[in-house]
Amino acid sequence: MARPLVRSLLAAIAAAGASVTLSAPAMAAPAPVAQPHTVAEEAATTTAEQHRIDAYWTAERMSSAAPAEIRFAGDKAQAGGNGKGNGKNKKTESAVPATPQPELGKVFFTLGGTDYVCSGTATASGNADVVTTAGHCLNEGPGEFATNFAFVPAYDEGAEPYGTWTAKELFTTTQWSQSGDFNHDVGFAVMNENSSGQSLTDVVGSYPIAFNLSRGLDYTAYGYPAASPFDGQTLWSCSGTVTQDQRGSTDQGLKCSMTGGSSGGGWITGGKLNSVNSFKYTTDSSTMYGPYFGDVARSVFNSAAAA
Repeated sequence: MARPLVRSLLAAIAAAGASVTLSAPAMAAPAPVAQPHTVAEEAATTTAEQHRIDAYWTAERMSSAAPAEIRFAGDKAQAGGNGKGNGKNKKTESAVPATPQPELGKVFFTLGGTDYVCSGTATASGNADVVTTAGHCLNEGPGEFATNFAFVPAYDEGAEPYGTWTAKELFTTTQWSQSGDFNHDVGFAVMNENSSGQSLTDVVGSYPIAFNLSRGLDYTAYGYPAASPFDGQTLWSCSGTVTQDQRGSTDQGLKCSMTGGSSGGGWITGGKLNSVNSFKYTTDSSTMYGPYFGDVARSVFNSAAAA
């Protein structure tokens, strides 16, 4: 299924009043491994820019940031909801409330003049500065990179116990940045040190990342769903055994009712990060899909970890 058709279907569903929580995937075939995998963009590289971004993300802007998934639907109100649902502190199908963790947090960024929200995971790396998220949470796919990128570890009801961290460089796959290929919808942000000169994971801890694991494993996926019936203010999780996507992508699916805003949230198996919340098909809101972390994802991660 080509991307224009996917976008048209999403727009039509939104116009009809149906809820579209996460974007459907483009079905482009993965690029050969021999091709360059990594595309990177500098972000807040000066102290002044870091301070500007930190000041930009006021509590009001964070609260009003839209789930990133609405960019793929054509109708913001229908696709993303208003982020003010009543999901707080109740079980919602397969998603359950989770205790905040410093390694997990919310991602905030701007694309095309609109402020968006996703989820992310502090990830063990040589530079101790990497946050793993979805590619569509830092790049238009295809298109420009995000600005005002920030990560708030252990966000909970507006509380920022570890502060706001800005990014100095953003990385994603060539496949995502050039063609919006959801088979490779993964991104890595290299964060700046805080005002005390500390690296992110030295402060909040991290999950180790794994690549080329067996398929069909058991996972717990985390995220901050913001579209109705959730409100984006607390951490949620889904757990279960993943299954192979049968509709054409190389991704795996997990039964999960989290909605927009949870994109980029980490999938944990055996204590290791091994995928992220990426998309849902418009005809199946019960299953979240995440990209397989193979050689392409590893190549991009290695670039970010060495930055």
